[in-house]
Amino acid sequence: MQRYNFHGHRQVVGCIPYRYKGTHGTSIVDEEAIEVLVITSQRKGKGMLFPKGGWEKDESIIEAALRETHEEAGVVGEVECELGKWNFKGKNDVTCYEVHMFSLLVKEQLDSWPEKEVRQRLWVSVREARKVCQYWWMKEALELFVNHLTSQGCLNRMPSSAGKAR
Repeated sequence: MQRYNFHGHRQVVGCIPYRYKGTHGTSIVDEEAIEVLVITSQRKGKGMLFPKGGWEKDESIIEAALRETHEEAGVVGEVECELGKWNFKGKNDVTCYEVHMFSLLVKEQLDSWPEKEVRQRLWVSVREARKVCQYWWMKEALELFVNHLTSQGCLNRMPSSAGKAR
């Protein structure tokens, strides 16, 4: 069963999966030192996006973020911080959504995952992600992610045990 907020908007959770290109010695990094993982939409020709999907009633927001990232992108890792919340209308301009986006430090990339046959995944620079990402709110989340990572790290860091993949 899907979750809905008090306005009747379907609640969605997503992640910006990322990895460091090389070793990093400090918590403050340049955006050139990281890559983010984008995936294709299930609808052909609709551009690239970050993994996201419905938040089920029987799971926490972190569990939903980890599940969607595993199902759609085939990676597991640690949810680090909440980047923000956006509201938008769906493709039919009828359904309204409330999406919560998180950063996810990738710990493992899987060879097989549930949506492997219907999606492609691609590691890209932040600069490239800005160009190919299809949704305005994902681009805003990307900018918040970069700002957090390149300044003092994530401002809304999750408790150390809350965001770990099991």
